Amino acid sequence: QVQLVESGGGLVQPGGSLRLSCAASGSIFRIAAMGWYRQAPGKQRELVATITSGGRTNYADSVKGRFTISRDNAKNTVYLQMNSLKPEDTAVYYCNVVANERLYWGQGTQVTVSS
Repeated sequence: QVQLVESGGGLVQPGGSLRLSCAASGSIFRIAAMGWYRQAPGKQRELVATITSGGRTNYADSVKGRFTISRDNAKNTVYLQMNSLKPEDTAVYYCNVVANERLYWGQGTQVTVSS
């Protein structure tokens, strides 16, 4: 079994920054893709960014140029650096990881952008 622990959410003013982390632990043989999704109240969960084992990244248009996804393979951890945050970025952010050919989700961390 694989467990994901997220951290780094919180309240930030518009224009501010936050860094989310998601650490995978357990019986891990191989991690392929890692990613971040978000779900705002009353909306469906949407992709924010993904990163492959080779480091190839993909971003939602709404976050391009503001968010950066990265990973530390030695620590089985994926990060999301969020800059120039906007109120519309407010959501619960979830990480997901394809580990041992299975998809796992984190518990979610709240990000609130408000003055």
